[in-house]
Amino acid sequence: MGKGGNQGEGATEREAPMATFSWEEIQKHNLRTDKWLVIDRKVYNITKWSSRHPGGQRVIGHYAGEDATDAFLAFHRDLDFVRKFMKPLLIGELAPEEPSQDHGKNPQITEDFRALRKAAEDMNLFKSNHLFFLLLLAHIIVMESIAWFIIFYFGNGWIPTIITAFVLATSQAQAGWLQHDYGHLSVFKKSAWNHVVHKFIIGHLKYGKKKLKYLPYNHQHKYFLLIGPPMLIPMYFQYQIITTMISRRDWVDLAWAMSYYARFFITYVPFYGILGAVLFLNFIRFLESHWFVWVTQMNHLVMEIDHEPYRDWFSSQLVATCNVEQSFFNDWFSGHLNFQIEHHLFPTMPRHNLHKVAPLVKSLCAKHGIKYQEKPLLRAMLDIIRCLKKSGELWLDAYLHK
Repeated sequence: MGKGGNQGEGATEREAPMATFSWEEIQKHNLRTDKWLVIDRKVYNITKWSSRHPGGQRVIGHYAGEDATDAFLAFHRDLDFVRKFMKPLLIGELAPEEPSQDHGKNPQITEDFRALRKAAEDMNLFKSNHLFFLLLLAHIIVMESIAWFIIFYFGNGWIPTIITAFVLATSQAQAGWLQHDYGHLSVFKKSAWNHVVHKFIIGHLKYGKKKLKYLPYNHQHKYFLLIGPPMLIPMYFQYQIITTMISRRDWVDLAWAMSYYARFFITYVPFYGILGAVLFLNFIRFLESHWFVWVTQMNHLVMEIDHEPYRDWFSSQLVATCNVEQSFFNDWFSGHLNFQIEHHLFPTMPRHNLHKVAPLVKSLCAKHGIKYQEKPLLRAMLDIIRCLKKSGELWLDAYLHK
């Protein structure tokens, strides 16, 4: 139980001894309307503030009643700035006799991972190479220019149109990976600069969708190619993103999104007309959707996660994702998301350094007997189909064989 001090949210600092709490008491505050968490043995009441958390209340709420130190360090680059917001939330600290980890988590794994992170910092692996990202942006702009030139010089026949669509789909996919870098604050030290460039490159939000009960999921591995990716960006994302921006009055994001459509139609309506340009855009989105879906799912969908809710940060990332083998093509094709394990462990690390920290991660896995999964690209793609088939069979058993 807590001893002394004010347990209410927003308790101010004072000279009196800080309240101390046991893990037993802290773990009681893991409700939607009552959330405490621990960072560096300090206890914070985030109940009211979680709704204002820039990363969303679900993310921070996941750690209610638990130690969130490693997650906190992983997602925040400017710690001094963030701690200014944390001071009013501080209500106490762990009692001296309490361990730093909750739920019997392995303290040695946590200690070794923090040593690994310190080694990565000493190796300057969190330092961005701005020339790398400038070249990525430049090659996107070059592809956009080449696409326009093909239509301008060769006309709007079928062959130039198809070639141009593939070039534009490639540029859009690469822009997606680049905005992902800025969204993770892995390029600039200042979050504001990352946010500005992030909006410039992609200028839209993405939201999930609930599963519909009436689709024949037991056959989803067969129709996934025809329905899944094609409906994702061309239909669902474009409609859902715009309507959500309007309903939430996100006028800045809406302006960035509209700027893309304005540029596209100004460029291609003279060649195809309005209807033709709309169809051309959706064909590009169709191609881009396949790229996006296959790359993003090859590291996540195929993982089998058993029910063990309380894991340390390192172990939880290793069980939830896998890597795809490194090559120049794989790195470029996936935006370095083939290093998904390292990206999950160090989400603010610039992608060009992920391959440098990978040997350290493998070594720590070997030390503690944790499986480090890495696959060839083709196998990773095929595993998506196998996973869809397996989950479809489970769905059939649950809904039809009751």
